[in-house]
Amino acid sequence: MRLVHLDLKGAAPRVSYLEQVFPLLSQLGANGVLIEYEDMFPFKGELEILRSPYAYSEEDIERIQQLAEQHKLEVVPLVQTFGHVEFILKHEKFQHLREVERFPNSFNPHVPSTLALLKSILSQVIEKHRRSSWIHIGADEVFHLGEGMDSRNWMSQHKGDVGTMYLKHIKEVLGFLTAQYWGLRVLMWDDMLRKISVGALRAPAAPWGQWHWCSCPAAVQFLTKYVESGFEAVWFASAFKGTTGPAQAWTPLSYHLKNHLSWLKVMQAVPRLAPLRLQGVVLTGWQRYDHYSVLCELLPVSIPSLAICLQTLVNGGFTEEAKRKVLDVLGLESVQLEQSTCEGRGVFPGVEIYHMVEQVNGHLKESILKALEEESAIKGWFSPYHRKRQFGNPRNMESFGSKVLKLHEDWESFVRDLRAQLDRIYFPDTVEEWLEENVNPYLDQLRDLVRDYR
Repeated sequence: MRLVHLDLKGAAPRVSYLEQVFPLLSQLGANGVLIEYEDMFPFKGELEILRSPYAYSEEDIERIQQLAEQHKLEVVPLVQTFGHVEFILKHEKFQHLREVERFPNSFNPHVPSTLALLKSILSQVIEKHRRSSWIHIGADEVFHLGEGMDSRNWMSQHKGDVGTMYLKHIKEVLGFLTAQYWGLRVLMWDDMLRKISVGALRAPAAPWGQWHWCSCPAAVQFLTKYVESGFEAVWFASAFKGTTGPAQAWTPLSYHLKNHLSWLKVMQAVPRLAPLRLQGVVLTGWQRYDHYSVLCELLPVSIPSLAICLQTLVNGGFTEEAKRKVLDVLGLESVQLEQSTCEGRGVFPGVEIYHMVEQVNGHLKESILKALEEESAIKGWFSPYHRKRQFGNPRNMESFGSKVLKLHEDWESFVRDLRAQLDRIYFPDTVEEWLEENVNPYLDQLRDLVRDYR
């Protein structure tokens, strides 16, 4: 299976955009989507507080699954069940379930209400995904586990460690799922499992996920450990975007291609580890590092990367055939991997945003700073001192005025177009956030100068 991860805890696209994206995923070689809803799920009852104001409706969730079915994509919902639960624990209502009172990252596994809440969340999500044969329970990066008072007491009473405590909670979650939803298969990330001994891991008989950004020898070493622990199948997780910095706006193509080429080497090693078999690959595409961080690359910006990565997996390398398919499907003339650029107009969904973000990324900051920092007339006759006191010689101000006014008008007009394109794909909160993070820090300096100049 080749699942493309849709991380909706930031920049969740409108369903109308997914209508355009799903056929593309299918064409490029994906056969499933891993959907991390977080606050975009239409939670009901006491869980309604978790919903974003722009959360998908129940009809939207149904439509997404119909679209997936239409394009032969398996839908796997992802519900975090231990760490990365800031969207739950930020609310005062659930604050008492934190492992460490100050931090909203992780659940306290010793409070009975934690499991009760998780059962409720999982049930609501699974009820709306009755066609799905898989569910992903997250369970990665459980920060501060073992630091809470309840955990410290538990470890001293049971002569246990953080690993056994982690497994105890995971087994409770798995126990609920297997009892309640017979035949539903469970995936999880493995970073927490890597620290746990073979002896402790032997017990749970469930499919576990595999989550790596490490080099091949290290990956094979972990796999050997999982074989010894009695695992029958693993998944790998690569990345097509969202791993090169929390505020990354432009996707580095060669970085993500190399990540997939490394994984192909690991895949070639799997047959030597029989009876272990490779069940699938998740191409992760993080949209935020966590619920509180800024947005990484937008989905339209990373579609060339996704196409390259999928075709690399399908063809066993970035072959001539893979390259030709990427260019044909995306309507591009060429791809410059090292420069992370694409030549040609492109025909993929959101290509206008792709080109416009390229302009913002490559020229906005540079052109504004150049005008403000390098124009000697501004430095000499229109300094912060002059502006604050509204004191200046019109003769000297006119020498730079028309140039600055034109630069300002050009960028304002550009941003109006960009906003209109973003509005077609995203909800208002995303549009606002992206512009505030990536455009306003520079354009506001120019706006202020123009206001003072006038």
